Amino acid sequence: MKQYIIILLTAMLIASCQEKKQTETRWVHTKTIALADVNPIGIAQGEKGIWLSDGDRNRLVLIDTSGVVLKTIDSLDRPMHIASEGEMLVIPQYGNDEILRFRESEKEIVSTRHSLDAPAGVAIKGAQIAIADFYNNKVHYTENSSDWITFGKEGKADGDFYYPTDVHLTKSNIWVADAYNNRLQVFDKKGNHLKTIGEDQKMNAATGIFVSDTNAYTTDFENDRVLVFDLDGSLRQVLDTDISKPTDLIIIDEVLYVTNYKGKSLSLYTQQEVEISSQEGHDTHNDHHDHEDHED
Repeated sequence: MKQYIIILLTAMLIASCQEKKQTETRWVHTKTIALADVNPIGIAQGEKGIWLSDGDRNRLVLIDTSGVVLKTIDSLDRPMHIASEGEMLVIPQYGNDEILRFRESEKEIVSTRHSLDAPAGVAIKGAQIAIADFYNNKVHYTENSSDWITFGKEGKADGDFYYPTDVHLTKSNIWVADAYNNRLQVFDKKGNHLKTIGEDQKMNAATGIFVSDTNAYTTDFENDRVLVFDLDGSLRQVLDTDISKPTDLIIIDEVLYVTNYKGKSLSLYTQQEVEISSQEGHDTHNDHHDHEDHED
């Protein structure tokens, strides 16, 4: 009788373990915002809404979280991947090879002391500015708005570019969307190459980039998806729900916004606990690493 009870308890314990569900925090599509007459290319956070560059119409639009246009900045020349900080916008003008600093009604051309050829993306962090110089296959960077360094050349080796499209600044590094090399590259702020990410993912035009404390995100334009990597370069998630020719992305108030150029829309994702299979949980665990050295 005692042996029977032990067997029964063991069976109940095994059944309980089998029924225990595994969950993981993942990005889940929650909403799509239609944009009337806006083909969004770049995205940036504004103090009173979300800024989108509409290069097809040579303008920027400020929208609310429902997609309603609140304000327009016209008479630009093919604005691309924009950046913002407080009230200030920095606008790369692909059409006239200029970088425009815009605050309220004040406009100023950013002097880089370099001849730009179709600047496609900018990033700012305090006095720091980084520029993706598309046709020159270079990145320009300054930490004080006056003294610039330049690095990169056309090619496929580490440190080379083939039409860089977007940049992102973290505390220590410069991240670059190396669009037509189909990868991301990371440099220190002296222009030294540190690592290359995503070459094994068969991307087709890595156009936009955003980097958080834990992850690096890129838009895979021709494949209609977003790839999420950890900061070491391991793939964590692929997002493809309701995404059509994505160009850029940003996280605002824990919501991931993806610009859909072809779809004339924004796809919104939030992080949720989702149930996963045991095997999937094992595989995912192998892709998740704890980082001792996160950047701000």
